[in-house]
Amino acid sequence: MRSHHNTTLLRNAGRLVATASLAALTMAFAGAASAQTLTIESWRNDDADVWNTKIIPAFNKKYPNIKVQFKADPPTEYNAALNARLAGGTAGDLITCRPFDASLDLFKKGQLLSVNDVKGIENFSDVAKSAWSTDDGKTTFCMPMASVIHGFVYNKEIFDELKLTPPKTVKEFHAALDKIKADGKYTPIAMGTADQWEAATMGFQNIGVNYWKGEEGRKALIEGKQKLTDQPYVQTFAELASWAPYMGNGYQSQKYPDTQNLFTLGRAAIYPAGSWDVPIFRKQADFEFDAFAPPLPDGASKCYISDHTDIALGINAKSKNVEAAKTFLSWVASPEFAEIYANELPGFFPLSNAKVDVKDPVAAKFVGWRNTCESSIRNSYQILSRGTPNLENELWNVSAQVLNGTMKPEEAAKKVEDGLASWYEPHKK
Repeated sequence: MRSHHNTTLLRNAGRLVATASLAALTMAFAGAASAQTLTIESWRNDDADVWNTKIIPAFNKKYPNIKVQFKADPPTEYNAALNARLAGGTAGDLITCRPFDASLDLFKKGQLLSVNDVKGIENFSDVAKSAWSTDDGKTTFCMPMASVIHGFVYNKEIFDELKLTPPKTVKEFHAALDKIKADGKYTPIAMGTADQWEAATMGFQNIGVNYWKGEEGRKALIEGKQKLTDQPYVQTFAELASWAPYMGNGYQSQKYPDTQNLFTLGRAAIYPAGSWDVPIFRKQADFEFDAFAPPLPDGASKCYISDHTDIALGINAKSKNVEAAKTFLSWVASPEFAEIYANELPGFFPLSNAKVDVKDPVAAKFVGWRNTCESSIRNSYQILSRGTPNLENELWNVSAQVLNGTMKPEEAAKKVEDGLASWYEPHKK
C-alpha cells in the first residue's frame, strides 16, 4: 500500500511540476507579448508630441500589449542616420519611408519587407501606393500615410495692415513684396539657405510646377524629352533668384527652425511653405494666418500644385517584432488613423480611401487647391535620383546657391543637367 501511495504522490508531484512549468511558460509568453516594444524611425521631429500624446495612445486603446516609441532625427540627418543604423543592425522596427527612390533602394537591399500581405493595404489606390512600390507595381514595401502640398502661408494681420491681397500672379506677388519691403517693418519672405533643402523644396519645387506644367514636364524629364537646361527650369531658377532681396539680413546662415520662428513671431509676412508647417504655426503663432497657391507666371491661365506623396511606414526586415509591426501598420491603414492624422497634424493629407473631414481652415485651403489646379509630385523623386550625383541633393545645393547669388540660373540648370546626363541614359543624347 505504501508503495502504491508513494507512486501516487510522485505522479501528483510530477503533474504539479508540469502544471507549474506550463504556467511559467504561459506567463513568460504573456510577459513577452506585453513587453513587445516597437520603435518608429522618422524625420518628423516636429510631430513627436502628436505621436506621443494622440496617435500612440489611440493605438494602445486597441492594442495595450504593443508599446510604441517614436524616435525622430532632424530631416537633414535622417537618411544618413537611418542608413547607418540599418547597416549596423540597430534601426527601429518601423521605418518612416521617403517616397520613391530612397525607399525603393532600401527594399532592393533587403532592408524593408513587402507589405502586400498586411491587412488594410487594399484601402489605397495604385497612385497612392506608387511612391512605395516596385517599378512593375507588383510589390508595395511601405504602408502609405499622407501627401503634402506646397504653397505660401501669409500673416493676415500684416496683409491687412499694409492693405495687401493674396497675389494670384507672379507680377502681383512681386508688387506685394515691394510694398512690404518699402514699409520696412517686416521681412517680406521668410526663408533661409543654410540647410539647403528648403531652397529646393519650398522654393524650386513649390513654384516650378507652374513653369514645367506639372506631370507633363515631370514625365518629359524622365523620358528625356525635356532637359533641365530648357526654359521652364531656367525660368524657375530665375524667379527663385529674384526672391533674394526680400529674404532679410543673414538668410544665408538661417536654418529651417530659425525661419519657422521668424514667421511665428510675426516678423515676416510671407512664408514659402509645405502644408506640414501648418500644425507648428497653429501651435506657435498668436496671429491669424492663411495661404495662397503658387502665383501664376505671366500669360499662364492653368495652375499646378506640388501635391507630393510624402510619407509612409515600412517594416525593418531585421525587426524581431514583425507580427506586432504588421498589426501597427494595419491600424495605420484604418479610417481611425486617417482621421487622427489629418486633424492632429493638419497639412498632412491621408492617402487612404477613407473620407476625412479636414477641420483646420488653412489645411483645408491647401487641399482645396486640388479642385482648381492640377496635381503633380516633385520632379526629382521618381527614377531621377537613383544615380550619382543624386538629382534631389543636387537641386538642394544649386537652389541655395541661386538664392545666395553664387550661381546664375543658367549655371544652376547646366549643373543639374550635366549631373543627370552623366549617369541617366535618356539624358545622354
